[in-house]
Amino acid sequence: MKFASVDEYLADQPEPKRSTLQAVREVIMAIEPGLEEAIAWNAPMFKLGGKNIIGLCSFKNHLTLSPQSEAVMLEHADLLVGYLCSKNSFQFPVDEPVSKELLERLVRSRISEVS
Repeated sequence: MKFASVDEYLADQPEPKRSTLQAVREVIMAIEPGLEEAIAWNAPMFKLGGKNIIGLCSFKNHLTLSPQSEAVMLEHADLLVGYLCSKNSFQFPVDEPVSKELLERLVRSRISEVS
C-alpha cells in the first residue's frame, strides 16, 4: 500500500506500533514545530526547508528511527548504546518510544547539520 500522509501510515499500523509511533511523532513535532510531515520511501519523514531531518518506519518486530546522517549517529553513539544501529538509523521496540532527550539531541543535531 502506498501512503499519502503520516496519518494514513499510522492508521495502518497495528497496536502497539501505532501508539508508539504517534508518541514519537508528537515529541518530534514539539521539539521543532516548523517541521513538515511527509511520506518518503513510503514511511513518515520530517523535513525542514525541504531537507530530510528524521524518519520513522515500522517493521514486523521493531520500529526504526533515522536521523538521515551517519555523522549525527556517530556524534550520539554514547546515547545509542543498547540499540541495534546501522549507518544512519537505529531500531527500537514496538512498545517503547524513544526518549524525549534522545529525540531532542538527534533532531537538533540534524537541523544544525543541514542549516
